[in-house]
Amino acid sequence: MSQFRLTQVSDTHLARRLPTLTENFQRICEHVDATRPDLVINSGDLAFDAPTNADDLAFAKALHDALPVSCRYLPGNHDIGDNPTAVGPVPPQTASEEYRQNFLKVVGEDRWRFDEAGWCFIGLNSLIMNTGLASEAEQFDWLASELARVNGKPVALFVHKPLYLNTPGDPELPETAIRYVPQPARQRLIEMFGAVDLRLVASGHVHQRRDFTFGRVRQVWAPSAGFVMSDKRQERIALKETGLVEYRFTPDSFEVRHIRAPGQVDIDLDSVLKG
Repeated sequence: MSQFRLTQVSDTHLARRLPTLTENFQRICEHVDATRPDLVINSGDLAFDAPTNADDLAFAKALHDALPVSCRYLPGNHDIGDNPTAVGPVPPQTASEEYRQNFLKVVGEDRWRFDEAGWCFIGLNSLIMNTGLASEAEQFDWLASELARVNGKPVALFVHKPLYLNTPGDPELPETAIRYVPQPARQRLIEMFGAVDLRLVASGHVHQRRDFTFGRVRQVWAPSAGFVMSDKRQERIALKETGLVEYRFTPDSFEVRHIRAPGQVDIDLDSVLKG
């Protein structure tokens, strides 16, 4: 395949009891039907609150199954719980093997690697990082094995959480530690990917659209497909809007398009919670 077209959606936060978010997802479904990419990746938070509402994840997966193209998925904190961090409060729902196993049962694999158009694509479960779970160590071992056989191909990494705000050396702060891949897992990832030709890190989680480059690596933050958060709830880092990201990969290069599906609306989280 000389080119590979990929659509990234993120933070859909689907739940049977929240029809306004389903409507935004349906607009994405219509756009995917019209554009027919080779693959859709949901980079996490498929569900609104799977740890306490098991049906949320099943509902989200059923809606994705109706898409007319193949999908791959990564878990988010609303799917399997959140990372422990060295600073800041303990998350109300810490990522656990029980939640992870539920994701594997309902959705499918939580990490993957495939090659297309001369590229190596890797997806990682960023929520088990820093947990000490056996699956965290297993994933790092798996990653080392996969990176050892990249064979010089450029690499695109997909994770739920961004690696960092601006630079790899950004300090962890109590008020924002849960926003990024936590230390020391972050540094370990950066060192491991330093051995290959990493070109792209695509993430979600922050609900803000951002696109910047550090060194040779382009960092793309997909916005939420479902809702935006007010500046009162979350400081503004970049563009707050609902939308998605489209990529076109060709051997040794790629293009990025930041778009909104026709009919998507910027629903505020507070209005979602009020019903």
